[in-house]
Amino acid sequence: MAETTITVQGEFAAWYPAERATVTASVLTDGPDRDEVFARAVEASDALRNLIMSIHDKNVGPITWWSSDSVRVWSARPWNNQGEQLELVFHAGVDFSAKFSDFDALARWVESAAGIHGVTVSSIEWALTDATRTSATVEVRSRAVKDAVAKATVFAQSIGLGSVTAIALADPGMLGDLSGGGGSQSGYTRASMSSMVVGGAGDPQLALKPEEIAVESMVDARFIAK
Repeated sequence: MAETTITVQGEFAAWYPAERATVTASVLTDGPDRDEVFARAVEASDALRNLIMSIHDKNVGPITWWSSDSVRVWSARPWNNQGEQLELVFHAGVDFSAKFSDFDALARWVESAAGIHGVTVSSIEWALTDATRTSATVEVRSRAVKDAVAKATVFAQSIGLGSVTAIALADPGMLGDLSGGGGSQSGYTRASMSSMVVGGAGDPQLALKPEEIAVESMVDARFIAK
Protein backbone atom coordinates (compact mmCIF):
# COMPACT_ATOMS: atom_id res chain seq x y z
CA MET A 1 0.00 0.00 0.00
CA ALA A 2 1.29 3.46 -0.85
CA GLU A 3 2.29 5.84 1.86
CA THR A 4 -0.28 8.37 3.03
CA THR A 5 0.67 11.82 4.26
CA ILE A 6 -1.22 13.08 7.32
CA THR A 7 -0.95 16.69 8.50
CA VAL A 8 -2.38 17.69 11.87
CA GLN A 9 -2.15 20.36 14.54
CA GLY A 10 -1.39 19.36 18.11
CA GLU A 11 -2.19 21.54 21.07
CA PHE A 12 -2.04 21.54 24.83
CA ALA A 13 -2.80 24.04 27.59
CA ALA A 14 -2.15 23.97 31.32
CA TRP A 15 -3.05 26.33 34.15
CA TYR A 16 -0.66 27.36 36.89
CA PRO A 17 -1.24 29.33 40.10
CA ALA A 18 0.04 32.90 39.96
CA GLU A 19 3.35 33.51 41.73
CA ARG A 20 3.86 37.22 41.18
CA ALA A 21 1.60 40.26 41.01
CA THR A 22 2.37 43.68 39.56
CA VAL A 23 0.13 46.41 40.90
CA THR A 24 -0.35 49.74 39.13
CA ALA A 25 -1.27 52.83 41.13
CA SER A 26 -1.64 56.47 40.19
CA VAL A 27 -1.54 59.79 42.01
CA LEU A 28 -3.98 62.30 40.49
CA THR A 29 -4.74 65.77 41.84
CA ASP A 30 -6.50 68.76 40.34
CA GLY A 31 -7.60 72.28 41.20
CA PRO A 32 -7.48 75.94 40.15
CA ASP A 33 -4.03 76.70 41.61
CA ARG A 34 -1.05 75.12 39.87
CA ASP A 35 1.35 75.28 42.81
CA GLU A 36 -1.21 73.84 45.22
CA VAL A 37 -2.05 70.99 42.83
CA PHE A 38 1.62 70.21 42.33
CA ALA A 39 2.28 70.28 46.08
CA ARG A 40 -0.56 67.84 46.80
CA ALA A 41 0.71 65.49 44.09
CA VAL A 42 4.22 65.56 45.53
CA GLU A 43 2.89 64.91 49.04
CA ALA A 44 0.79 61.93 47.92
CA SER A 45 3.65 60.59 45.79
CA ASP A 46 6.07 60.78 48.70
CA ALA A 47 3.60 58.92 50.92
CA LEU A 48 3.09 56.19 48.31
CA ARG A 49 6.81 55.91 47.62
CA ASN A 50 7.53 55.52 51.35
CA LEU A 51 4.86 52.82 51.53
CA ILE A 52 6.68 50.95 48.76
CA MET A 53 10.19 51.46 50.09
CA SER A 54 9.22 50.24 53.57
CA ILE A 55 8.70 46.69 52.25
CA HIS A 56 10.98 46.69 49.20
CA ASP A 57 13.68 44.03 49.02
CA LYS A 58 14.65 42.75 45.57
CA ASN A 59 15.76 39.38 46.98
CA VAL A 60 13.13 38.47 49.59
CA GLY A 61 10.22 40.85 48.89
CA PRO A 62 7.40 41.27 49.46
CA ILE A 63 8.05 44.03 46.89
CA THR A 64 10.87 42.83 44.65
CA TRP A 65 10.78 45.66 42.08
CA TRP A 66 9.13 49.02 41.64
CA SER A 67 9.19 52.11 39.45
CA SER A 68 7.59 55.54 39.27
CA ASP A 69 7.37 58.52 36.93
CA SER A 70 8.15 62.12 37.73
CA VAL A 71 5.25 64.44 38.49
CA ARG A 72 3.40 65.55 35.36
CA VAL A 73 1.42 68.81 35.41
CA TRP A 74 -1.03 69.94 32.74
CA SER A 75 -4.04 72.22 32.45
CA ALA A 76 -7.39 72.30 30.69
CA ARG A 77 -10.53 74.41 30.54
CA PRO A 78 -13.53 72.09 31.04
CA TRP A 79 -17.02 72.67 29.67
CA ASN A 80 -20.20 72.55 31.73
CA ASN A 81 -23.45 70.97 30.60
CA GLN A 82 -24.69 74.32 29.30
CA GLY A 83 -21.84 74.44 26.80
CA GLU A 84 -19.91 77.13 28.68
CA GLN A 85 -16.15 76.86 29.04
CA LEU A 86 -15.08 77.12 32.65
CA GLU A 87 -11.98 78.48 34.33
CA LEU A 88 -8.61 76.82 33.88
CA VAL A 89 -8.13 73.62 35.92
CA PHE A 90 -4.67 72.26 36.67
CA HIS A 91 -3.94 68.52 36.94
CA ALA A 92 -0.94 66.61 38.27
CA GLY A 93 -0.24 62.90 38.05
CA VAL A 94 2.36 60.26 38.89
CA ASP A 95 2.24 56.57 37.96
CA PHE A 96 3.68 53.77 40.13
CA SER A 97 4.24 50.05 39.52
CA ALA A 98 5.34 47.48 42.10
CA LYS A 99 5.87 43.72 41.83
CA PHE A 100 4.86 41.56 44.80
CA SER A 101 5.94 38.03 45.72
CA ASP A 102 3.58 37.84 48.72
CA PHE A 103 -0.15 38.22 48.03
CA ASP A 104 -1.13 38.77 51.67
CA ALA A 105 1.30 41.68 51.77
CA LEU A 106 -0.16 42.90 48.49
CA ALA A 107 -3.67 43.02 49.97
CA ARG A 108 -2.46 44.97 53.01
CA TRP A 109 -0.50 47.36 50.78
CA VAL A 110 -3.50 48.03 48.53
CA GLU A 111 -5.60 48.92 51.56
CA SER A 112 -2.93 51.32 52.81
CA ALA A 113 -2.30 52.86 49.38
CA ALA A 114 -6.01 53.41 48.75
CA GLY A 115 -6.17 55.37 52.01
CA ILE A 116 -3.77 58.03 50.70
CA HIS A 117 -5.71 61.02 49.35
CA GLY A 118 -5.31 61.28 45.58
CA VAL A 119 -4.11 57.68 45.08
CA THR A 120 -5.98 55.20 42.87
CA VAL A 121 -4.99 51.54 42.60
CA SER A 122 -6.01 50.75 39.04
CA SER A 123 -4.98 47.19 38.16
CA ILE A 124 -3.17 44.02 39.18
CA GLU A 125 -1.37 41.80 36.69
CA TRP A 126 -0.78 38.19 37.76
CA ALA A 127 2.25 36.29 36.44
CA LEU A 128 4.58 33.33 36.89
CA THR A 129 8.24 33.45 37.82
CA ASP A 130 10.70 33.09 34.95
CA ALA A 131 11.73 29.62 36.15
CA THR A 132 8.15 28.34 36.32
CA ARG A 133 7.26 29.85 32.96
CA THR A 134 10.28 28.20 31.33
CA SER A 135 9.56 24.74 32.74
CA ALA A 136 5.84 25.09 31.95
CA THR A 137 6.60 26.04 28.35
CA VAL A 138 8.82 22.97 27.92
CA GLU A 139 6.05 20.75 29.32
CA VAL A 140 3.20 22.11 27.18
CA ARG A 141 5.32 22.00 24.01
CA SER A 142 6.08 18.34 24.64
CA ARG A 143 2.42 17.58 25.32
CA ALA A 144 1.37 19.42 22.14
CA VAL A 145 3.67 17.20 20.07
CA LYS A 146 2.24 14.10 21.77
CA ASP A 147 -1.26 15.36 20.95
CA ALA A 148 -0.26 15.69 17.30
CA VAL A 149 1.07 12.12 17.28
CA ALA A 150 -2.14 10.83 18.86
CA LYS A 151 -4.30 12.65 16.29
CA ALA A 152 -2.24 11.36 13.37
CA THR A 153 -2.39 7.82 14.75
CA VAL A 154 -6.19 7.94 15.00
CA PHE A 155 -6.43 9.27 11.43
CA ALA A 156 -4.14 6.51 10.15
CA GLN A 157 -6.01 3.74 11.96
CA SER A 158 -9.36 5.04 10.71
CA ILE A 159 -8.28 4.30 7.13
CA GLY A 160 -6.74 0.97 7.95
CA LEU A 161 -3.11 2.03 8.24
CA GLY A 162 -0.69 1.28 11.03
CA SER A 163 2.12 3.34 12.57
CA VAL A 164 2.92 6.93 11.72
CA THR A 165 6.34 8.52 11.30
CA ALA A 166 6.88 12.25 11.75
CA ILE A 167 8.56 13.99 8.82
CA ALA A 168 8.01 17.64 9.84
CA LEU A 169 7.24 19.69 12.96
CA ALA A 170 6.71 23.45 12.94
CA ASP A 171 5.09 26.40 14.66
CA PRO A 172 1.51 26.98 13.47
CA GLY A 173 1.27 28.07 9.83
CA MET A 174 4.87 27.27 8.94
CA LEU A 175 4.02 24.06 7.08
CA GLY A 176 2.06 26.16 4.63
CA ASP A 177 -1.30 24.43 4.80
CA LEU A 178 -2.65 24.99 8.30
CA SER A 179 -4.01 28.22 9.70
CA GLY A 180 -2.86 29.21 13.14
CA GLY A 181 -1.69 31.94 15.40
CA GLY A 182 1.66 32.35 17.06
CA GLY A 183 3.69 29.48 18.40
CA SER A 184 4.14 28.41 21.97
CA GLN A 185 3.27 31.17 24.35
CA SER A 186 2.86 31.93 27.99
CA GLY A 187 0.19 34.38 28.99
CA TYR A 188 -0.92 36.52 31.88
CA THR A 189 -4.28 37.59 33.10
CA ARG A 190 -5.34 40.85 34.61
CA ALA A 191 -7.54 41.26 37.60
CA SER A 192 -9.32 44.49 38.24
CA MET A 193 -10.03 45.72 41.72
CA SER A 194 -13.50 44.17 41.39
CA SER A 195 -11.81 40.91 42.38
CA MET A 196 -11.51 42.23 45.93
CA VAL A 197 -13.63 40.56 48.61
CA VAL A 198 -14.18 41.61 52.18
CA GLY A 199 -13.62 38.95 54.80
CA GLY A 200 -13.91 38.22 58.47
CA ALA A 201 -15.55 39.82 61.41
CA GLY A 202 -14.32 43.05 62.90
CA ASP A 203 -12.49 45.52 60.67
CA PRO A 204 -12.96 44.70 56.96
CA GLN A 205 -9.87 43.20 55.36
CA LEU A 206 -9.02 43.03 51.70
CA ALA A 207 -8.54 39.60 50.14
CA LEU A 208 -7.32 39.21 46.58
CA LYS A 209 -7.90 36.01 44.63
CA PRO A 210 -4.99 35.48 42.24
CA GLU A 211 -6.04 34.28 38.82
CA GLU A 212 -4.40 31.21 37.32
CA ILE A 213 -2.02 31.65 34.39
CA ALA A 214 -2.62 29.79 31.13
CA VAL A 215 0.43 28.42 29.32
CA GLU A 216 -0.39 26.88 25.97
CA SER A 217 1.32 25.55 22.86
CA MET A 218 0.33 24.55 19.34
CA VAL A 219 2.41 22.67 16.79
CA ASP A 220 1.85 21.71 13.17
CA ALA A 221 3.07 18.22 12.30
CA ARG A 222 3.27 16.10 9.16
CA PHE A 223 3.42 12.31 9.26
CA ILE A 224 3.79 9.40 6.88
CA ALA A 225 1.44 6.50 7.58
CA LYS A 226 1.85 2.99 6.16
